[in-house]
Amino acid sequence: MFFLVSKIAEFFINPAHIALLLAATGVAMLFTRFAKAGRTLATAGTLALLAMSFSPLAIYLALPLENRFARPAADMPAPDGIIVLGGAFDESISMARGGVAFNDSAERLTAAVELSRRYPHARILFSGGSASLRGASYSEAQVAGRFLEQMGVDPQRIILEDKSRNTYENAVFSRKLAAPQPGERWLLVTSAMHMPRSVGIFRRVDFPAIPYPVAYRTRGSWMDISLHKNAADMLRVIDLAAHEWVGLLAYRLTDKTDALFPAP
Repeated sequence: MFFLVSKIAEFFINPAHIALLLAATGVAMLFTRFAKAGRTLATAGTLALLAMSFSPLAIYLALPLENRFARPAADMPAPDGIIVLGGAFDESISMARGGVAFNDSAERLTAAVELSRRYPHARILFSGGSASLRGASYSEAQVAGRFLEQMGVDPQRIILEDKSRNTYENAVFSRKLAAPQPGERWLLVTSAMHMPRSVGIFRRVDFPAIPYPVAYRTRGSWMDISLHKNAADMLRVIDLAAHEWVGLLAYRLTDKTDALFPAP
């Protein structure tokens, strides 16, 4: 049920969708006896969309998430394992084309390859099933396993978790497969914006891991108010940031994370 509700909510928590819906509703109302209210809605929706597209709002929403956890020092002790969360592939295109189709979170996998070479004795656990409501005959884990092997990672080091549909299930199923022993060190690789929620969930299921954020969308400074992204990029960042802020609240209310805004 939680998975179904979260998938339905994804559309409605997208700020751009809301702004477009307001504007479209307002325009439709212009041809009715509610034309005055329609003008108000159309104006509000249009101004909101312009603000999200051409102001630093997206940066200000994303920065606290991306700056929450820093990468560990390069000379840290070698980890026993590396957890890589799904979300880097378009599974349907990958399977249909017989290749590897990345999305804009591809650095999760390229970082995994680099870390596998830096720490040759660490196990690589990729966690990602299918986000399809109807189920699927393939999973992200299948695509990830193929990619990692193509990049020269020894298949004996790879653990594939292919049942999870969300971050909470990533943590639960990864812990079961990894069976971490006392004193073991595991890295957690996911997008920087997604890291606070991921860390809180992994802590909640008693599988604390060392954050290794990747796929940054901001430059890291509050002074960065330049319009260095196009409108489509800014809307995408706003969508991702809103998804994470709402996700942090929802997961805390359902006791799936250990804090509202997990800290280092």
